[in-house]
Amino acid sequence: MKESQITPHPMLSNLQRIKEEGIVVLDDVRGLPTGDKPFVSPDYVICIGHRGHIQLMYDDQSDYSEKHTVGVIFPNHRLCMVNKTDDYLATLIVVDASILDDPILQIINQMRYRYELHPCVKLDSHEYRMITDVVEGMREIKRLELPDKRMLMTRLLEFLLRLLSQYRKSKLHETNANKRVSAQLHSDLAQYFRKHHDVGFYAERACLTPKYFSAVVKQETGHSAAYWIRVKIIAEAKMLLHIRNDLSVQTIADMLGFGEQSTFSRYFKNETGMSPTEFRELD
Repeated sequence: MKESQITPHPMLSNLQRIKEEGIVVLDDVRGLPTGDKPFVSPDYVICIGHRGHIQLMYDDQSDYSEKHTVGVIFPNHRLCMVNKTDDYLATLIVVDASILDDPILQIINQMRYRYELHPCVKLDSHEYRMITDVVEGMREIKRLELPDKRMLMTRLLEFLLRLLSQYRKSKLHETNANKRVSAQLHSDLAQYFRKHHDVGFYAERACLTPKYFSAVVKQETGHSAAYWIRVKIIAEAKMLLHIRNDLSVQTIADMLGFGEQSTFSRYFKNETGMSPTEFRELD
């Protein structure tokens, strides 16, 4: 039985509260509201990772959340969980879309160009403590009987975003300079993953040998090029198996560039521990 079937996800059990209060802190978050099905949030969400690791597809690119990672998710982007560790734990700050036009929160629109394409940033221990201290202030406001909680929450959210923007800005140039090869890999994967599953194809597009290409990707991201290719293929396969019940496994195999259903099934089972049919039957 899936975890989301045992305990309702905090976002799903607090829908009315989010709408009424505008800004809500949700603790004990252990995955997406829809498990490993695609999820599109109508709200603005800040995700603060405390421990463990979750691997996601954000629209058409891979991303992750782990210890001391903060993700800033703008409304209407598709998230799909690829895998996560059992100890993954996060806090969400959910901001109802209706208050994003508050003049105090114009910093949100200013942050779009940094976060909408690449939502996650890894913080050091000091930065993480600063962010979590602000979040604790938000919790305290909710606990106290104060005359204008919404205004105070908005002010603290603005302060948190300015802190986060400062931390992200200091890392932005480093990210752009040092992750060019992996950025090209993810861009190429979005376009070619259905036809090309081999590292050599993507290395050639980067004008590098496969061995050197893989070494650079591993240095930049912590994972090999082959890993990211598998992540992309499996995420798309899971999504199709979940939401396209009209498609046969053979059709999905064809769509993903596998000549035979049996080849696709072996590939999928090797990565997930179950066959495509068994995965589809989880619903």
